[in-house]
Amino acid sequence: MATFANSWVENIIITSKQRLNIDLICDIKRLVIISLFKKFIENEVNLNTLEIEISNYYYYIFFINILESILQNTNFIYNTGNLKLYIDNKNDIDFYYYNNDHTLIEDRILQIVNLHQNLKKIIFGDNNLPLFKSLLLSKGFNCSNTLNTIIFYRINFNNLINLDKILEQLNVLESVHIIHCFSLDSQFVQQIDNLTKPFKLKTLFIDRIPQIEPLQKLLQISGDYLENLMCRFSLVLSLNQQLLELIIKYCKNIKRLNLQSIGKQITCLVINLIKNIKQNLNYLKISECYQSLLIGYYEFSSLLLQNLGQILPSKLEYLHLILHIKPNDFKIFLENSQNIFIKKLLIMQNGNDDILYYLREYIIKKKRVKYLAIKYDDDFLNLNDKVKEFKLRNNIRVQNYCYLSIDIYDLVKEIY
Repeated sequence: MATFANSWVENIIITSKQRLNIDLICDIKRLVIISLFKKFIENEVNLNTLEIEISNYYYYIFFINILESILQNTNFIYNTGNLKLYIDNKNDIDFYYYNNDHTLIEDRILQIVNLHQNLKKIIFGDNNLPLFKSLLLSKGFNCSNTLNTIIFYRINFNNLINLDKILEQLNVLESVHIIHCFSLDSQFVQQIDNLTKPFKLKTLFIDRIPQIEPLQKLLQISGDYLENLMCRFSLVLSLNQQLLELIIKYCKNIKRLNLQSIGKQITCLVINLIKNIKQNLNYLKISECYQSLLIGYYEFSSLLLQNLGQILPSKLEYLHLILHIKPNDFKIFLENSQNIFIKKLLIMQNGNDDILYYLREYIIKKKRVKYLAIKYDDDFLNLNDKVKEFKLRNNIRVQNYCYLSIDIYDLVKEIY
């Protein structure tokens, strides 16, 4: 609602061509949002979902007013089907934690959660662990039998204590998602190991490879539950090899696999991993090491394309390749994968070779994809005459590369 109100006010100001100072614009937006919310409450609207988002100071300064209105009209929260919390104040973390009133907003959120009694999903973003702990360790917290999903996004777990105590009290927790977080160290993993309940880690995005030992323990504990995995490999070959070996050993149920910055030395392990999860794999994104491109080494792309086609499942929802593609290697890949249907195929051609001929012969004519996007010097939609044939034949939908690409926010939206 806040996003809609912001856009609406901005459009009116643009249309009116009036020059207003920033403070006045903020006051107008604040008034519109609060008025809309009060109208909802006064008319006893039955909401399917109420999302409470704390994302920056601009929202914070009038957020308390909205929470107060809700608490003064408890029927509003009783009549709301789903309650979701998204707490991400990366832009104003100093303000939030050092402002003396921050406990007030925490107290109001906790009251609303306890009134609703049906909080199912919660996201904590950008180091908002203090609020996470204060909510879930509060004596008044009563969502132990409803909260089933927790998403940690860009959280630093360094020196986090009582995580095991927090998670132990959640009786129906079905999925935990760790996305681009930091300090997955022995202290963090030890608390996971202390749990008497399964730690159902469904998503793990690793931006940099931490110490191998804690990661090995984490995968031993939760590897069977893991469905979404992203790894950005380092320049340390031994760490890359050990990580891939651990994933192959402990993670058999991966549905979404995103491997970034891959060098030629680990090609065989990457291929073995894909083979190992073939029965569940539905989403695959692979990108080669940028450093290899700078110095002109393209062996990984060639080795991968020569072996990838024969190890993919018969159907894929999404395949995204960011490679230096040589035409002969691409032909081998397409020939080996000609019995595979790919709903969304995206290709980033890091080289200069033209691969459109093989796309036409092996993909377009044989109706092997539903959506297609390719990008190199220009976006595919700007390749004029070459693209017209692709658009007109066999109902292939050629789309903008960026539009078709699935990023982290799409995944979080799907989970949440």
